[in-house]
Amino acid sequence: MTQRWLLGFKRSGLLRVSYLKSRGRCISSFLVDNEPFLNYEDHRRKMKNFCVPQYFNFAKDVVDFWASEKSPKSASSPALWWIDDEGREKKFNFQQISNLSKRLANVLTNHCGLKKGDILIVILPRIPEWWIIYIAAIRAGLIVSSGTTQLRPKDIELRMKSSGAKCIITDESSVQNVEQVIHVCAGVQSKIYIGHKSDTLSGWKNYEELMAKSTDDFQTVNSKSDEPMTLYFTSGTTGAPKMAEHTHGSLGFGHFITARYMLDVSHEDMVWNISDTGWAKAGYSSLFATWLRGACVFAHQTDKFDAGAFLEILDRHRSISCFCVPPTALRLIVKENLSKFTHLRNVKCLSAGEPVNPELLEEWQEGTKGGIVYEAYGQSETVFLCGTYPCVKIKPGSMGKAAPGIDLEIVDDEGNILPNNEEGNIGVKIKPHRAVGLFTKYVDDENRTQSVHKGDFYMTGDKAVRDDEGYFWFVGRADDIILTSGYRIGPFEVESALIEHPAVLESAVVSSPDPVRGEVVKAFVIRTAQYKERDENELRKELQEHVKSITAPYKYPRKMHILDNMKARIIKLCQLMHLESS
Repeated sequence: MTQRWLLGFKRSGLLRVSYLKSRGRCISSFLVDNEPFLNYEDHRRKMKNFCVPQYFNFAKDVVDFWASEKSPKSASSPALWWIDDEGREKKFNFQQISNLSKRLANVLTNHCGLKKGDILIVILPRIPEWWIIYIAAIRAGLIVSSGTTQLRPKDIELRMKSSGAKCIITDESSVQNVEQVIHVCAGVQSKIYIGHKSDTLSGWKNYEELMAKSTDDFQTVNSKSDEPMTLYFTSGTTGAPKMAEHTHGSLGFGHFITARYMLDVSHEDMVWNISDTGWAKAGYSSLFATWLRGACVFAHQTDKFDAGAFLEILDRHRSISCFCVPPTALRLIVKENLSKFTHLRNVKCLSAGEPVNPELLEEWQEGTKGGIVYEAYGQSETVFLCGTYPCVKIKPGSMGKAAPGIDLEIVDDEGNILPNNEEGNIGVKIKPHRAVGLFTKYVDDENRTQSVHKGDFYMTGDKAVRDDEGYFWFVGRADDIILTSGYRIGPFEVESALIEHPAVLESAVVSSPDPVRGEVVKAFVIRTAQYKERDENELRKELQEHVKSITAPYKYPRKMHILDNMKARIIKLCQLMHLESS
């Protein structure tokens, strides 16, 4: 089938083309291009007209290519290298990922009766099945939404109801949370769990048993690039988290920008991203961008953060060439004795999710005897937008320059471009051509979708300044969203959890600066009459535990003030003005 393209790759670099008859040949040229990224401005020019093909399916065009004899990757080289804290280890090459995903695609379509466009929710820790499920869903034309295992029953109910999910896959970490609310989610027709068979789980099908009865004879859907592929739930300043919809083109293909310019890896590299599978960052570095380049995903399943253990893993697995870690975690890692781990200076350290302070760059460089931390900026609604690069001088404190292929500007509230050195909104240009890698809409929320589009730009909700050399300097959020330890939290979510406790008459939640996490959730609570005499420290702990039980624990307020009625209302006013009162 004739495919329309505006860019292709050859050994000498990028060139413009109009039509190519071989879809496979054109896409594969993107995947194996190894031209060094040595000149930033040259790549900015070459990527100016970057666009997606008319048809694209990540399972067929990427995974199956790297599994084929045509790819330069050896069958003995892993695509996924998995370990856990119990000493277990598993490796999968692309051929195994391809075959297993085909088997599961048969399960989902034939046994579960799912059809193209149906929603599949996956709530799993970092286990190999997560990768197989994601590829199987894409292969079958399903829309997949991944959630963290920190989700509580009400969080899960919201996701299943608002998405209209037809199927859910989870394991023992979340199956009981799902069971508490599944009876009110009428649309769910199939439930699959991973783990040992249990007679107490009524209506659930066992993943291993279904896979054992399936085959790898499956015809992958011929998906158009503009057809929906993934839903990310993202927090807003008001109301419950909303669904950001991505397509096969915006995410599956759009992450080529992430792969080429953020990770900058090849099929000989190995990438370790410590992000939870429930976050968009897992799509960035644990799946799409890494596998687009044929690199190996390294995954470590653990329920705790241990800086020393992470360094031991990096030292033990010296094939890891790229390490993706949020600044909060990196601030704890640099407190360890880095000089013991001589390999670290050879690892590309990437940090994203919150601003990277200059002191962190210095501590990593000194501790590793020359190692560099590169910063990356993007959102659930986008692919990689801005960052620092080996070929560009790093200005400590700056978030770097716009990614090649992305037209990034500083604009006012109406979408008018502002002069350099003037604070404004970070905007992604979407006219006359929509930016590659940008989400399509917030599902069932046209007002919110419209609110983030002003003039010719998608408004990220972040404020920054661009200097005369094109470097962006992050200022903060333009709204009340709290960015803590790489998590994005809406005040409403925490306030809604607090108000369910009988001690809370009213609450206001704001961001508070923190030296390790960047920001933390801070709550101001006015208590009800029956709790007036309760010890404040005891009540504070009780309310914190209450929030953890109602919604995902990472949202709980680490700081809390219990106040009288008048001051609580003043704090509420401050919150609306985007201020914080001490």
